[in-house]
Amino acid sequence: MKKVSIAFFVLFVFVYILPLGFRSLTIPDESRYGEIPREMLTSGDWVVPRLNGLKYFEKPPFGYWANAVSILTFGENAFALRIPSALSVIISALMIFLLVRRFSNEGPAAVLAPAIFLTCPLVLAIGNINLLDSLLSMLLTGALVCFFFAHMAENMRRKALFLVLMGVFCGLAFLTKGFLAFAVPMLAIVPFLLWEGRFKDLLRIPWIPLITAVGVVLPWSLMIHFREGDFWNYFFWTEHVARFLDPVRGQHPKPLWYFLPILVGGALPWVAQSPAAVPTVLKFEMKKPLIRFAICWFLFPFLFFSVCSGKLIPYILPCFPPLAIVFAIGLAAYFKAGKSRAFSVAAWVLAILCGLGGLFLLLSGLVQMNWGACETIRIYDTDEGGKWLLGSLGAFLWAFLVIWSSRMKDYRKKMIFYCAAVLTFFFIANFAVPNSAMDRRTPGKLLERNLSRVTSDAILVSNDNVLRAVCWFFKRDDVKVLEKAGEFIYGLKHDLNKPGQFLNIHTLKDLIRENAGKRPVILVLIKDHFKDYTDRLPDPIFVDKDSHFVFAMY
Repeated sequence: MKKVSIAFFVLFVFVYILPLGFRSLTIPDESRYGEIPREMLTSGDWVVPRLNGLKYFEKPPFGYWANAVSILTFGENAFALRIPSALSVIISALMIFLLVRRFSNEGPAAVLAPAIFLTCPLVLAIGNINLLDSLLSMLLTGALVCFFFAHMAENMRRKALFLVLMGVFCGLAFLTKGFLAFAVPMLAIVPFLLWEGRFKDLLRIPWIPLITAVGVVLPWSLMIHFREGDFWNYFFWTEHVARFLDPVRGQHPKPLWYFLPILVGGALPWVAQSPAAVPTVLKFEMKKPLIRFAICWFLFPFLFFSVCSGKLIPYILPCFPPLAIVFAIGLAAYFKAGKSRAFSVAAWVLAILCGLGGLFLLLSGLVQMNWGACETIRIYDTDEGGKWLLGSLGAFLWAFLVIWSSRMKDYRKKMIFYCAAVLTFFFIANFAVPNSAMDRRTPGKLLERNLSRVTSDAILVSNDNVLRAVCWFFKRDDVKVLEKAGEFIYGLKHDLNKPGQFLNIHTLKDLIRENAGKRPVILVLIKDHFKDYTDRLPDPIFVDKDSHFVFAMY
């Protein structure tokens, strides 16, 4: 087990860490969560989050602090911005390992549970992106793992210590994304204690972690309150009540069933093994506290996220650690009983699907290379070299390794090859993403090749999603917002130190005329937006564009 654990750890670090700096930063999220900490470092103000110099109250600061520390350590680059997410996933896996090793009778499940977690496609994908969700999920995992250690502890000092640690994790989770830090643990813990018949613990347990969490949160909360008195009003009502309950005012409204296909696709190689794992859990494991806790940890937060009107794919990431625990214990018990047929059938079905996917990529690449554009099956452009070949190779390797796992007699080797199949595919996929999937979200190449044109006195103008990237690549926090304010609305209305930062097309036209021959006015927009303005603006003296973005100098 030690050799397997070490091998998996090295492989996971290799897959999660190595590709982080390969891809360009995307808009809107990665550039936003890079720019806010960059401005913190530049201004020295670690209390009030600002984006483009404007007050930005959608999130508390802990995620920005983590990214700022990473920037100080690794520099202002994509690797630095993504490493906190990757490390959060690996730390989550370590906590899952410690939990299962301590409280499960199925020895192999201790290694299998973190392996399942780390090979879920959704966990892999978000763990390689600069988002706050991996960090939040790690902190919530820490809180719930500490609760279960406290719940099972017989020594009162040990119980109190784990409850204090739980409070620390909850406090940091609150400083990352707000009240979910308390909602998710409560949704998992209350049903579990009721299921266990521990009714008195409902009143006894919360006090230590709650007081500790308040102690963690209070210093910054008081500082932001005295600095910005409107923060809590906006953060609580707009960012929590409206977003999660009000379908009109909330953001990202989606139907009730939205997360079901996300869950299936996000845990695809393991959901395929449900016929092997789930019946075993239901038949043999339901009386065990760890399984009961994992079921409550998964089910009730998942239902909560589904009921809320605002939904985004990363929101259900905290549901994946308990899902990995349930599947690991179920599969370990399944193989312990000497069974393998259901696993092998599911592996073959998955291999066929992967093989068909690889065949599609291969054929689309060959058609594109030999007969030119064919829109019906076009995935890669003609100038993308062997990316299509890499993608098909990754899919074929996934299919081959899954089939190989089904042929292994030793269940440990089955799991090694099954996990290796997923990791191999996703490692290759980092270098096989088609340009069409990335270009519309990555203006970095266009901005970087025009760095020398942006002088210190240049007036920068952009809007909405692109504006965050303009701030990051040009190291500016004074970019003027053109018509589409997006998430800058609050800062533009309430930041009295930034007058004149919002422009309409008429004021932009006047700005260009006033500064003609004096200082450059640079407009960076999405290509389609730029077309809407060209007839109403003077002719630029310089234009650079790619397939989706325009850099225009006046």
